[in-house]
This record gives sequence, structure tokens and C-alpha cells, in this order.
Amino acid sequence: MTAPRTAPPAGPDPAALAAAFTEAYAAPPEGVWHAPGRLNLIGEHTDYNDGLVLPFALPLGVSVAAARRDDGVLVVRSLQAAGDGVRTPVDGGPISAEDWPDGRRWAAYPAGVARVLRPSGTGGASLLIDADLPQGAGLSSSAALECATALALCELYGVQIARPELARLAQRAEHEHVGVPCGLMDQSASLLCTAGHALLLDCRSGLSAQVPFAPSGAGLALLAVDTRAGHELAGGEYARRRDECERAAAALGVDALRDVTDLAGALASLRDPVLRRRAQHVVTENHRVEAAAGLLRAGAVAELGALLTASHLSLRDQFEVSWPEADTAVEAALRAGGRGGRMIGGGFGGSVIVLTAAARADRVRDAITAAYAKRGWTAPAFLEADPAEGAHRVR
Repeated sequence: MTAPRTAPPAGPDPAALAAAFTEAYAAPPEGVWHAPGRLNLIGEHTDYNDGLVLPFALPLGVSVAAARRDDGVLVVRSLQAAGDGVRTPVDGGPISAEDWPDGRRWAAYPAGVARVLRPSGTGGASLLIDADLPQGAGLSSSAALECATALALCELYGVQIARPELARLAQRAEHEHVGVPCGLMDQSASLLCTAGHALLLDCRSGLSAQVPFAPSGAGLALLAVDTRAGHELAGGEYARRRDECERAAAALGVDALRDVTDLAGALASLRDPVLRRRAQHVVTENHRVEAAAGLLRAGAVAELGALLTASHLSLRDQFEVSWPEADTAVEAALRAGGRGGRMIGGGFGGSVIVLTAAARADRVRDAITAAYAKRGWTAPAFLEADPAEGAHRVR
């Protein structure tokens, strides 16, 4: 782990969180750490196919106040959850859904991280969590919780782990202790992103590069639209899509769909129409990520819109993970003059991003809100997003 990054405080107020920790545990914390949520500019469902992604960090995220314990126990409390929190030993096997009933399943994320890090030399801790990142909006609140916990435990115990490896350990915690076979993007984005940049990440090698991305500096606005349709990735559809991609790769004789170089030939050889659609999305989405990175390096931010919309159509029609509120938001934004937009996240709920001229941002917001009202849906929420700093110590 590298030295703590210095950055202006982001997310929840660290002083208030430290005071709440002192009240909860009758002793002050040894520090407060913040990890951001992320928006993925482009590259959806490519990460677990060993492909390319282009996320950036949000100012919103999850903060963890923490102190060491000498009893080998992790105690986790959250300002967003009622009750006395959860106690669990840091030594132990995979956490099951039956371990913590009554709405406390969220604690499997930090507990899983503690158990995965235990062989590296971390130990027990008292944690108090605060977040201003909405859950279920596709902004990676779970990875932010994992990464804030991982940074806290490593620094508390003086454990040195490089950030790319720490991201893989947080991913492993989600696989083994939460049961979600997520890719590497969310944890990498939370730990590796820098302000004013998107992170071009190769999910096979783990290599990454910072690509300049500052939409507000180009007279543009990137709106994150919470469609208010929640999702649950552990519910089965995410795992099903991953299985379909693995089956398509096996049928094509490649390690992962990232390795497909002849798309036309691959589509012709896949007999299953579902697998053809999944392969088509993944291969073309990787091409869109490369094109987007090229546009950003050339300073052509405004030209991203067409790529975003193409990504959405592919996710809707080829990967079949979109949902009505997302389709409506993208369509309304384009009719109002937005340059492009797409769903983000695993699908079946969450958020949409829309790129628009800053001068048209209010018109786009109004158009999406009106389209929702016409259908009797809950009004969407909006966040204007510029790339922020990755995970760091804030107190």
C-alpha cells in the first residue's frame, strides 16, 4: 500500500464521523478513510471478460472511522443502519447469508475484507461507516465500502499492499464472502482513480493508465441519473450473464471474449443466438472503450456522445440488461439535445449517464423528469459528475 493520498475532504464529514465513532465506542478512532463510488464512462460487462473499462471516481462515497482491537474481532456499525451493528471474528471461512439476518447482510462486505486481509497481518478493529453514496444506484457503493475498509485495516496495522493488489483482494472478498462474481473494475476505480481523469484499466493484466477527462472544462456536463429502479446483482441475472460469456468463450476456443479478433467469424460459429448476442456486445464494447480513450487523449470530449449511445443500444439489445426507466431516460435526453447517454452498472436497475452541453443540462433534466412523470414513475435524481480523487485518508 502506498502512502496516504492527500486530497480535499470528500463524501461524509470526517470530523462528524470521528465524533460519532467516539460516542459509539467510548474512545476516538485512530483515523478516518474515504473511498469513492464510481461512474463507468464506458466498458460495461467487459471487466469479467478480461476486457477494458474506463471508469472515474465520484466525490460521493463511503467513509470508515476505525481503531484497532486486540481481541481478534471485527465490530462494524453504520450510521445508515439501525442497531448495535455486527460482531464477527476476523479468522474464519466464507460468510453465509444466514450469518447475519434481519437486514445486516451489508456487513459481509467489510467482514469479508477483514478475513481476506487477515493472512497479510491485519487484525481486529472497530469500524463506524458513513456514506453519501446511494445504494442500488449502480455507483458501486459496495466496492467503496470494501476499499475504505481495506485501506483502514492496512494502515492501522502497518501492512504494505500495492493498490492494484489491494483491489484484487477486495474483489476476492466480494466473491468469497458476498457471493457476487464481480469483475475488477469497481475496486480498481475506487483505489486507483485520480481527479480530472478516467482510468483506462486492462482487467486481464491489471495495468492502467490515467486519461484526461474534465467535461466541465470543455463546456459539457456529464449527468448521472438515478432512475430510482433499484437492483440486486446477487439475484442471479448478473451471474447468468457471466456464465453465458464463459460458455461463448469456451465454444469459440478462447480464454475470454476479450480474445476474439474476428467478430464476424465468431458470430457465424456460435449456434446459440443468446451466446451470439452476448459475444457481440462484449467484443464491440471493448472497441468502444479504445475509441473513447482515443477521443479523450485528443481532447475531443464532445464526440463521446455517439459511443455512449451505441453502448446503451448494445446493452439493451445484445446483452439484454437494460430496464424501462433507463431506456426512457436515454431517449428523453437525446430528444432534448443531449449528445449521448447509456445505462451503467450491472443492469436491471440503477443509473444512466448523459453527456450534454452544459447550457442544455437543465433542459435535459426537465425532459427526463417529464418523461417519468408521464409514466407515473418516481422522479429521478441527478448528479453532475466530474472525476474526483480515489480512496485516501481524510483524518
